[in-house]
Amino acid sequence: MPNTTAQDLHKARHLLITGQVQGVGYRPFVYRLAQQLKLYGWVRNVTGSVEIHAEGSEENLDRFADLLINDAPAIARAQLMQAESVPCENHSAFSILPSREGEAHIHVPPDFFACEDCLREMHDPGNRRYHYPFINCTQCGPRYTLIESLPYDRPNTTMKSFLLCPDCEQEYINPLDRRFHAEPVACPACGPQLMFVEPGEPEIGGNEAALSAAIEYLKDGYTLAVKGIGGYHLMCDARNDEAIDRLRLRKPRPFKPLAVMFPADGLALGKSVNLDEQSLALLQSPQRPILLLAKKHPEYLSKQIAPGLDEIGCMLPYSPLHSLLLESFGGPLVATSGNISGEPVITNNDEAQNRLDKVADAFLHHNRPIARPADDSVYRIIAAKPRPLRIGRGFAPLELELPVELAEPVLALGAHTKNAIALAWKNRLVISPHISDLSSIKSLETLVNVANDLQSLYQVKASRLLIDRHPNYGYRNFVRESGLPTFQAWHHRAHASALAWEFNEIKVWIVFAWDGVGLGENNELWGGEAFTGGSGRWQRAASFRPFSLPGGEQAGREPWRSAAALLWETGHPAPFAPALLHDAWLKGINAPSTRAAGRLFDAAAALCGICTHASFEGEGPMKLEAAALQYGEKADPIPLPLEKNDAGLLETDWAPLLPMLMDQEHSPAHRASCFHASMSNALLEQARRLRDQTGINDIGLTGGVFQNRLLTEMSKALLEQNGFRVHMPQRIPANDGGICLGQVMEFLYSNNK
Repeated sequence: MPNTTAQDLHKARHLLITGQVQGVGYRPFVYRLAQQLKLYGWVRNVTGSVEIHAEGSEENLDRFADLLINDAPAIARAQLMQAESVPCENHSAFSILPSREGEAHIHVPPDFFACEDCLREMHDPGNRRYHYPFINCTQCGPRYTLIESLPYDRPNTTMKSFLLCPDCEQEYINPLDRRFHAEPVACPACGPQLMFVEPGEPEIGGNEAALSAAIEYLKDGYTLAVKGIGGYHLMCDARNDEAIDRLRLRKPRPFKPLAVMFPADGLALGKSVNLDEQSLALLQSPQRPILLLAKKHPEYLSKQIAPGLDEIGCMLPYSPLHSLLLESFGGPLVATSGNISGEPVITNNDEAQNRLDKVADAFLHHNRPIARPADDSVYRIIAAKPRPLRIGRGFAPLELELPVELAEPVLALGAHTKNAIALAWKNRLVISPHISDLSSIKSLETLVNVANDLQSLYQVKASRLLIDRHPNYGYRNFVRESGLPTFQAWHHRAHASALAWEFNEIKVWIVFAWDGVGLGENNELWGGEAFTGGSGRWQRAASFRPFSLPGGEQAGREPWRSAAALLWETGHPAPFAPALLHDAWLKGINAPSTRAAGRLFDAAAALCGICTHASFEGEGPMKLEAAALQYGEKADPIPLPLEKNDAGLLETDWAPLLPMLMDQEHSPAHRASCFHASMSNALLEQARRLRDQTGINDIGLTGGVFQNRLLTEMSKALLEQNGFRVHMPQRIPANDGGICLGQVMEFLYSNNK
C-alpha cells in the first residue's frame, strides 16, 4: 500500500454561498468556523454572494461545507451554489479579504429588531452604549432601509457620513467581534443622534435630552411624529381619549383603527388583548409586525383605538429607540403611519415637519437618513396560522423562488389599491414593501422610485412590464412613458395564481377569488369568482348573480349604494337613496354590472344599519364581521339558489338574503351572523357542484374578502367536513398586495403552455 503524505491530506475547495448572506454576520461566522476546523484560506463578499477558498483535510472540508449552511447565523438564509476542488494556494492562516465586484447573486436583507445581546448592552449603565437608541450588531438592526447599493459595505449605506470612533473602529475590524463589519455600527460618540423639535421653540439635541423631552410631551397628551427605521409614526397616549380624538380630527382618520405599540414587558399587552403563545412569538420575532388580536372587555385602552371593531393592531417596539421610548413612557402608545392619509409613509425630516405640521405637535427626529420607506407589516391569525395582510418592514423585500425560469426579466406593477410591485428574473422574484393606494401623486412617485430602486439594488433591468387590465389604474402613465412592452393579466386570475405559487405541488384547483371589485371580461366588475384549472389556464366556473352598482367604484366608500342596488335589482324601493340616482341607475348611467362578494358584504352592513358610509376601505365588512362575532353563536344559514346561466356559468342568487337583512325583529349581530353563515354555505354549494363536474378536490381561498377571519374559518370547516383539501395564502397577502406575484405567475405560465 503506498505511503500517504501530509500533502495528500491537504486539499482545497472553492465555495460560493448565495442567499441572504450579506449584512447578517456571515463572513465573521465563516472566519470563526474556519479557525475551529483548522482551515486556511480566505472569505470575501462578491456582489450579493460570499466567496470562500478553504484548505485543510478532506474530513474538515466536508464538515465545513455542511456547517456553512446548517449552522449559519440565525438571520442568514444561506444556499451552497458552488463547491469544487481547486489547487492549494498554501495559505498559512484564514483571512477576510476586501469585497470585490462579480456576477450578481444579490439578496437584500430586511430590517430586524435589536438582538438580546444589544438589548442587554443598551440597559447596562456600565456599557458605553447605555441607552443608545441606534445600537446594533451583525445579527440585528436596519438593513434594507439604509443600503444604498451593493456590495453591502459601509460606504454604500446611509451610515457613510458617520466616521467611526476608535472604539467602534476596533470592533468593526476585529473578525472575532460580533460587530465585525456590522455596517450600521455606531455609538454615542460617533453615530446618529436624536433631535426634539417643537415648532417655534429651540431644538433640543442629544439623545437623552431629546428622548426626555419627547416622553414628557407624550405624557402631557400631545401627538409626536417619531422617526423610526423605515419612516415616521404618529404617536400619542393610547389610553388618552382626548389625545386620540385630536389625532383623528387632524389626520383626518375618524374611524379607521389605529395600531398600538406596547412596552416589551407585555403587561399592558396582556391587559388589552387575548394573547396566546403563537401570537406572542410572532410579536416578539425579529420582524416585529403588527398583529390583529381580539380586545379584552372591559377595554384597557381608549375605546377610540378601534371603534366598532373587535380587534386591535398590536406591535412591540421594533427599534432600540422605540424600546427606550416605551419603557420610559410606561404604557402603550398609538403608533400609526406618519403620512398623509392614502400616501406612503414619510421618511425625510424636513418633509415630515412640512407635511405633518398640522397633525403632530412636535417631532422626534434623528439624523440617520432613510434610503427607502418601509411601512409596518400587518398580520392576522386565520385558521390557526399567521396570514399577512400587508408586507413591509421586517419581511420585505420578500425574496421568493419561481417554479420555472422566466425567459426575460419583468417588473409586475400589481394593483391600484394596497400596491406592491415585484421584480422577477430567471427563477427569482422579489416583492417590494407595501407602497400605498395609487390615488395620489406622492404614491405614484414612490412607485416609480421603488421600481427603479429594485432594479438598481438587484442589478436587473426589466424588459417587460406586467400590469392589470384595468385601463385607469394609477400606474398607466408610467407604463406609457417607459416604452416597454406589456403583458396584461386579469385581476382575479392573478389572485388565483398568487395562491397557486404557494402550493406548487397542486396542479389542478378550484379557487375562489372574492374581493371588492376588479375588472373582468366584458367590462364587468368581478369579485365573486370561482375558477378551475391552474396558472395561465384558469377557467371561470362560478360566480354570483350580477347587479348594477349606482356610482360604480364610488360604492366602495358608500355601502348604502350596494344596498340600494340589491333592492332595485329585485324590484324593491330604496327610500334612503336619491330619486335622481335611481333614474340614472335605470338608464345604466355610471352603473356597471358587478358580481363582487365584497359589495355584497357592503350591502349587508348597510341593510343591517352597521355601516352606511365608510371612512376607510373595508369599514363596512370589518364592522359586519365584528358584529357577527359579538353574536356569540352561528346563526342558521339561508339557502341560496345555485343555477347555471345561459353561458353555462354557475350563479348563486343572493336575493333570498334581503328579507333577513332588513328584518328589524332580529338584532344587527344576528343578521350579520346569518349573512356570514349563508355566504359560507353558498361557497360550499359551489365547491360541491364544481367537484361533481371536474373531480377536483383542492380548494383555494383568496382575495381581500378572505381577510375576514369568521367567513374564512367557517368556510374552511364546512369544506373540510365535506372532504375538500383547503389552501390559503401564508406568505403573501390574499388581498391586492399579492397581485404582483400573481401577474408574474400568469405571465410565466401563459408563456410556458
